[in-house]
Amino acid sequence: MRIADMDWRMVEDYTRHDDRAVLVLGSTEQHAALSLATDAILAERIAVAAAEAEGVPVFPTIPFGLAPYFAGFPGSVTLRVATFAALLRDVLDSLKRSGFRRVLIVNGHGGNHPALAIAQEWMMDNPDTRVRLHDWWTGPETSAALDAIDPVRGHAGWMENFPDTRIPGRAAPESLPPAVDVAQLRTMPPFEVRSLLEDGGFRGAWQHDDARVGAALDVAIAETRALLAAW
Repeated sequence: MRIADMDWRMVEDYTRHDDRAVLVLGSTEQHAALSLATDAILAERIAVAAAEAEGVPVFPTIPFGLAPYFAGFPGSVTLRVATFAALLRDVLDSLKRSGFRRVLIVNGHGGNHPALAIAQEWMMDNPDTRVRLHDWWTGPETSAALDAIDPVRGHAGWMENFPDTRIPGRAAPESLPPAVDVAQLRTMPPFEVRSLLEDGGFRGAWQHDDARVGAALDVAIAETRALLAAW
């Protein structure tokens, strides 16, 4: 269930018998012809569906993350690492004050990986809590399901290409540019990244069959649900 569908009394009642919550991390950044909010859309979709069966509340997605390399693309938003750390710590502090002690963070953006160290540091200061960071696409079952479709997964490619992340009327390429040296990309300032990537996507196919990719997303939902149930 979504926190947006609860009032504060419902939260108070809930924490009398359960202390689990889900926090979603996304990003607002270029995804070639896909929505700038792709990372937030997919992570929230998976988190809400996974939490429904367990009756665990899902907090609104944090739509901004760490994406400095895409700062040269209009519409992309990036936080500084210090800002991101302070934001995440403040949110976790607030969840604890509300009675939540076990928080599953469902992350939709690879650049948000510092969240793991931030959460571990926060637990050092709050030893009566547990926080787990889950990158939805990296679970073993999900990864296997994705690899069965296509082992080459690139930014703004088929793995993120769904009806709800597409922009109506926007022309889409048949394929993405060839492999990009990601290590090299990370050494470049934003204007050079934009020149290198052109429209923003790279590596692999632009789109695969919606039913097959949707089935892999169902695996991601089931795997995320299992993490919640195991707590």
